[in-house]
Amino acid sequence: MNNFIRKLPNTVWVGLAIGLILPLIGCTIAWYIINHVHYLAKADLLYIAGIGINAFTLQHFFKYNKENIGRGILAATFLCAFVFFAYKVF
Repeated sequence: MNNFIRKLPNTVWVGLAIGLILPLIGCTIAWYIINHVHYLAKADLLYIAGIGINAFTLQHFFKYNKENIGRGILAATFLCAFVFFAYKVF
């Protein structure tokens, strides 16, 4: 895994792609849990866990000095947080 991270090009676009794909997977799992577990039917805050995955990923890429990828992940995190806010308000 470390060699894969070191081979990634250090661009914002790669970080944006990573930062959008990982929350999509997390939010898909949260959607499945919300719709199939009766006790969690109103637990929309599980979607924040999908966005929280980016915080761990961001830290991991900064550890390997991939700052531009980290910036892309941070931008995707703000975009996902805005979408979640719009979902909760409207």
